[in-house]
Amino acid sequence: MAATPRLICASGDLLEGGAGVRFSVPRAGGDVPAFAVRFDGVVRAYLNRCAHVPIELDWQPGEFFDHSKLYLVCATHGALYAPESGACLGGRCNGRGLTPVAVTEQDGLVYFLESD
Repeated sequence: MAATPRLICASGDLLEGGAGVRFSVPRAGGDVPAFAVRFDGVVRAYLNRCAHVPIELDWQPGEFFDHSKLYLVCATHGALYAPESGACLGGRCNGRGLTPVAVTEQDGLVYFLESD
């Protein structure tokens, strides 16, 4: 099954540990919110849904990192997630992590890889 790339943003829009870019991805039942961030030089993307309850993580649009810029945080519950994997590191996520979304970065642009 091939993946069709869909433009999310320019690479320069995602600064290391900075604001993320929100976008949507198709899932059964319609589009759901997702986000992309840059951590350790790599673009990572996840569904914008806390593992504790299905609410969006960002405390303001695009603000996904905690104050240290080392962890993704749920603004509602304080659950911490590893930016490089989405793994739960503590809080009310009870060991459940974020759902990854396939992305790629090419020629100064970031794309969502939509399955055909």
